Amino acid sequence: MTVIALKTVDANVLGEIQGFLPCATPDRWIENALEHPSLMLIDHANCEKKAASTALSLINRYTDNFELLNKMSRLAREEMRHFEQVIALMKRRGIAYTHVSASRYAAGLRELARRDDPGKLIDVLVIGAFIEARSCERFACLAPHLDDELAEFYTSLLKSEGRHYQDYLGLAKKAAGGDSIDDRIALFAERERQLVEGPDTEFRFHSGPV
Repeated sequence: MTVIALKTVDANVLGEIQGFLPCATPDRWIENALEHPSLMLIDHANCEKKAASTALSLINRYTDNFELLNKMSRLAREEMRHFEQVIALMKRRGIAYTHVSASRYAAGLRELARRDDPGKLIDVLVIGAFIEARSCERFACLAPHLDDELAEFYTSLLKSEGRHYQDYLGLAKKAAGGDSIDDRIALFAERERQLVEGPDTEFRFHSGPV
């Protein structure tokens, strides 16, 4: 994976994310993305919108957790700002915002989540950490192959996406009340690897290779 210059992203954060993720994005997925640039942007917009929605749902459910409320409020604002930036790029490029189905990625991770708190909250936060970490890793993978405008934009997202990963993981550890969550991280890491490396039938921003 190409490492972005230090002036655009903290290499330590990117290295931490690479260590957290169970595998690198397959080269074939990068080829898929370059073959479907319009679809990549459409689904990227969807991902930003869904990320904001997830943050708001956590705010609505866990009203007594002030650290979570503050971090998720900031995250939701940033994700919607990214959504606005993506659809502005699409407009400039003449790309219609058409409906596309969701990938199996997020649903595949959530299948393993526990149903009752505090386990449910811990798992949702760990899943959020994986989604944000994978997004950050894919922005870094794609940037060297894109035109200047899109490469600059994707590089600019690395800092915030890296912070979102750290926020989710930190909140998950605090929700565990001092207990280790290593076993939950390992469980979701194995499922994440299967979803990222396993062949997919349709290209999406978080799909496996087609």
